[in-house]
Amino acid sequence: MANPSRLQISPGRRWEAPAPTPLLRFLFVILAIACSPGCARQRDAQAAFDHTVQVFEHGEISEATKEAEEGYQKFHGLGAEWVWKFILLKAKILSWQGMNNLLLPLLSSSPFPPSGGDLAVQRLRFEGSGYASSGDFQTAEQRFKEAELICSGADYPSCRDIPRARGMVEMRKGSYMTAQGFFDQALAEARAHDDVFLEATAQLNLSFAALWLTHFDEALDAAQAASQIAVPRHFDDVAEAALGNMGWAYYKLGDPEKAEGVLVEAEKRAGVVGDVDDQAKWLQASSYIYLDERKISDADRSSRKAVDLARKFDSKENLINSLTALAFVAEQAGKLDEARRYADEALNIGKIYQKEVFFPYPLLIEGRIDAREHNAFAAEVEFHEVERSKLTPVFLKWEAQRSLARLYEDEKRADTDTDTEYQTALNTFEAARCDVKRIESQLPFPTNAARIYEDYIHFLVAQGKTNEALRVADYARARSLAEGLGRTCKAKFAPDALDALEIARRAGGTILFYALGKEHSYLWAITPHEVRLFPLSANQSEIDAAVQRYRKKLEGPPEILDASNDGSTLYKMLVEPAQDLLKKEALAKIGPAKNSNIFIIPDGGLNNLNFETLVPENTVAKASSSQPKRYWIENVTIANAASLGMLPASRGRGSYLSGKLLLIGNSVAPIAGADNPYPELPNSAVQMENIEKYFPAGRRQVFARERATPAAYLNNHPENFSYIHFVAHGLASRSDPLDSTIILGRDPASNEAQDESFKLYARDIIATHPLRAELVTISACQSTGTRTYSGEGLVGLSWAFLRAGARNVVGALWDVSDTSTARLMDNFYGELKRGRPPEVALRSAKLAMLHTNEASRRPFYWAPFQLYTGR
Repeated sequence: MANPSRLQISPGRRWEAPAPTPLLRFLFVILAIACSPGCARQRDAQAAFDHTVQVFEHGEISEATKEAEEGYQKFHGLGAEWVWKFILLKAKILSWQGMNNLLLPLLSSSPFPPSGGDLAVQRLRFEGSGYASSGDFQTAEQRFKEAELICSGADYPSCRDIPRARGMVEMRKGSYMTAQGFFDQALAEARAHDDVFLEATAQLNLSFAALWLTHFDEALDAAQAASQIAVPRHFDDVAEAALGNMGWAYYKLGDPEKAEGVLVEAEKRAGVVGDVDDQAKWLQASSYIYLDERKISDADRSSRKAVDLARKFDSKENLINSLTALAFVAEQAGKLDEARRYADEALNIGKIYQKEVFFPYPLLIEGRIDAREHNAFAAEVEFHEVERSKLTPVFLKWEAQRSLARLYEDEKRADTDTDTEYQTALNTFEAARCDVKRIESQLPFPTNAARIYEDYIHFLVAQGKTNEALRVADYARARSLAEGLGRTCKAKFAPDALDALEIARRAGGTILFYALGKEHSYLWAITPHEVRLFPLSANQSEIDAAVQRYRKKLEGPPEILDASNDGSTLYKMLVEPAQDLLKKEALAKIGPAKNSNIFIIPDGGLNNLNFETLVPENTVAKASSSQPKRYWIENVTIANAASLGMLPASRGRGSYLSGKLLLIGNSVAPIAGADNPYPELPNSAVQMENIEKYFPAGRRQVFARERATPAAYLNNHPENFSYIHFVAHGLASRSDPLDSTIILGRDPASNEAQDESFKLYARDIIATHPLRAELVTISACQSTGTRTYSGEGLVGLSWAFLRAGARNVVGALWDVSDTSTARLMDNFYGELKRGRPPEVALRSAKLAMLHTNEASRRPFYWAPFQLYTGR
């Protein structure tokens, strides 16, 4: 008989073994009979084990726990190998749930350790995690090294997980950079072995490390990478944890609006998959968001539920964090005794279980309580301890420094001490801000320092240092906008010298600079001759609410607007405090101009307000059904700017429309059918013709109909044009403002019915070559945007063109009328042709509509368009 080991199988042929002899058949039968029960049991055990692993990886933690215990009870009689397979599977589930304190008792439940191989590696790995949980890092390190020694001689599957386990231990020690290195190693191992579950968990751990390192944009990237792997493979627990990490990253990046929905969804999913540890985490995180929004009852409910879950499942780390969150809520609610009790319990648990990494949080609470109880010495010690601890994350550090500044201010310490602490807090914040690289993350990040800036400005105002307060307020404005135009990010709080009078002289008008806060709001009126500060009677939330009410009426039926006094109320609230100074400046003007130039530098909700629509108090009494209201536009020429530093030099009559025009619009509808959300605009062709006629054929490039696509802008060197005009639909994105789009035609080369080649995104606009346009006009709905960021203003298409380098941008605050807009734009370009600067030309075009007896005299038709000016 031939030796089977030497048999060759020819390509294209199926090899068949020789028929067995009678003796061999007899032996096969005997072996089958002998092996049948044991082999079947082995197969059953393996099937049960594999199914439990699959259930675990799919995130069904409760079911996996149940199956692992059932498997152990059913198959432990098969021998030590199966005992340890199911014990280690239970250990894996416990470790995933953060219950590492239960690992050592579980692993000691069998008197006979695995003799070697992959099971021995697993046992040593989980023992290391168990010892680390109890604070015995030396023994933990010893166990990991023993596991690595075994792995040095073999490539067992569990060897790939050792770096990840070591990274988690380093996280507990507060060595986040070291942990990140281990997680990177685990990611490389996962990719080398095509282990997608390990790859997803390694990305998840990298996001965890980045959160603690306060590299929040990196955390977001890693969490999104984990989610992209986990979701299609139904790794539900990994997907849920990645979602929670994304929510926390959004929150720490200053975007609580986006974070709240993400965290609520993550907590819900954690409950579904039975991951109580994560459920408590996301409840804690949500409580901080509710607290910032002053939703005290929601914050209390969320943090109490987190505490209950942590107590029920004996998760010490989560209990410390949940008690800390509850302490923050109680302190903000003024329940200081409760707050101290929760903070003390959190500190005591940390001391017992040697979890020093969590100390800064409850210690900050202790300091705030002592400060409110005027125990200044104790509070100062606690704040300094938080500030100086190497375990304190940067966002907690600047909060401790702000709290210390507030303490010195309240206790009437030397002004220099208070000033120094405020500047220290802002130094810490500004250094962290420069570490944020993605523009999507840069935009919301300043929200984190809004209260520090507000407190410091108020402190300076109280000291009579109003010019210094203005300099600080302006320093917080338009940083991302300015950096897009070439200014480098300063990793230190260092406001530039600011000559407000010279800026007003150069701009040729009066500047109204607003700073709104939760407690105090201010207006600086800056003329070429003097700077005056006016405290406003309303805070930010009151002003924002008034603006929203008025906006609804401006966009609503005319009879509701006519009956409303909101325009005069806002004028009284925002402008009247400086009215005498404005009159004085108007009287001092030399020349034939009858109106004053006003530059608005808005803040908060004021970015959503067109100041031209305000109604001066002295015109209200004259208004009647036969004599309509007079709006402020009839007295002044208004332009908006993002900061004092962004204001341009004065522009008188000159040669406008002398450069080249890039005109794009009147595109073919990108989506066919009756349900098309972007139908063709009936008057777009008329508007295109109206604008085209102001430029000779050699100085205009027009893309209409099938040629009006995003590529027409992106691929035709927009940096070479002085005037750029779009006639199209616009779509503002509130959740992601850089996803705001100009809706044009579909790329003719596209074969995909569902592609988005017809959208020109704000992010694409800022990524193009720097513009040198004198004017960009976006004749589209909501082209200004709907989302306001602290310090940066309203971010959308108008902001994107300014950041790309345009000197002036005209955009719309709300949906515009196709018919009236065509007439407005014709008048606008006609005024530019006469040599008037853009802000004057736009005002004249609006007044031409206002001074008619047609429906288009209503602010709804002319007021959405605003001019935003830059340098």
